[in-house]
Amino acid sequence: MPKALTVRGIEALKGGPVRAEIPDGLIPGLYLVCQSTGVKSWAVRYRAGGRTRKHTLGRYPAIDLANAREIARRTLVAVASGRDPAADKAEVRRVAGETPGPNRDRFDAAAALFIERYAKANTKEQTWRESERLLATHALPLWRARRVQEIARRDVVELMDAIVDRGAPVSANRTLAVVRRMFGWLVERGVIVTNPCTDVRAPTAEKSRDRVLSDEELRAILQACDRLNEPFGALIKLLALTAQRRDEVGQMTWREVDLDARIWSIPKERAKNGIAHDVPLSDSAVKALASVRRIAGSRGLVFTTTGETPVSGFSKIKKRLDATLPDAPPWVLHDLRRTAASGMARLGINLPVIEKVLNHTSGSFGGVVGVYQRHQFADEKRAALEAWAAHVNNIVVRDAAK
Repeated sequence: MPKALTVRGIEALKGGPVRAEIPDGLIPGLYLVCQSTGVKSWAVRYRAGGRTRKHTLGRYPAIDLANAREIARRTLVAVASGRDPAADKAEVRRVAGETPGPNRDRFDAAAALFIERYAKANTKEQTWRESERLLATHALPLWRARRVQEIARRDVVELMDAIVDRGAPVSANRTLAVVRRMFGWLVERGVIVTNPCTDVRAPTAEKSRDRVLSDEELRAILQACDRLNEPFGALIKLLALTAQRRDEVGQMTWREVDLDARIWSIPKERAKNGIAHDVPLSDSAVKALASVRRIAGSRGLVFTTTGETPVSGFSKIKKRLDATLPDAPPWVLHDLRRTAASGMARLGINLPVIEKVLNHTSGSFGGVVGVYQRHQFADEKRAALEAWAAHVNNIVVRDAAK
């Protein structure tokens, strides 16, 4: 009967003239494989379909003794239920068209495959591009050449710590979410047995913002917009007047806008919740759009300086605004959306109408109500946004008349 492996024994083990497999006396079928070079890894041997099978788990110490035993237990449970983990893994790769080779399990290859096969197929372009950016910025520099089977919970925790130490705790949360989904996808494909992100908590507790601008602050921001270069002033005004999301406004195209009918139709492909949304345009919103100089381009973008790409660099735009408002408390562009919603409520607009203006699918329209409620609230949305625009115009004109 082989003895149970110990950490001390594993550390003391050196490479010999030939490759060696040392069984673990605690978990039948678990072996520590020691190459002649001294490199150590884990494997599970079992029988399936009358044949002896070998399922490689990953290297030591990336997978320590405790984790190796846990993964081996899960593998053997799968075998007992009639599965063949090694065959499952090979079949998944065959179907996916992956070519066997030494680099197929590198993190960079797995990350690229995750974006191509999962993220692009299941998330919107904005979402998968952000996932791709987070992986490239934070995970790839540390894990690029690592085999995914070797990455353990400790590695994930250390990655999160490194991002937080760089002063980006929220990015750490976002990166953890992407890495967790990626490793979960690899588990589903049979590439790895367990997700190293399991039980890893988000590094930072994020608090929901509740900043609502006062009339005086909103007035100062809108007046400052007149001092911004084109087309940024009009963009900020549209954010305040329509209560729509930054990227939905920033990526607006002229094909979506009917100035005569005073309507802006956001297609489902661009809406955050995937639901097409008509935004009635007040006179003030139409005026802001009419002031934008049209730049020719294949996409027909409204807010562009090149004609081919939407404006970016919102942080720089915000800094320019802040420079003209030295006494203003901290605020973000999304506060304009929240301020409009709160302002419409102050004007007596019913909550369901406000939620329709915001294109929310939760709240008043969540669950069963959302299934059966098909009224589009077109007239109510127009009345709400016109009332809000009148209020905004009033506070700006009121100050100018002083």
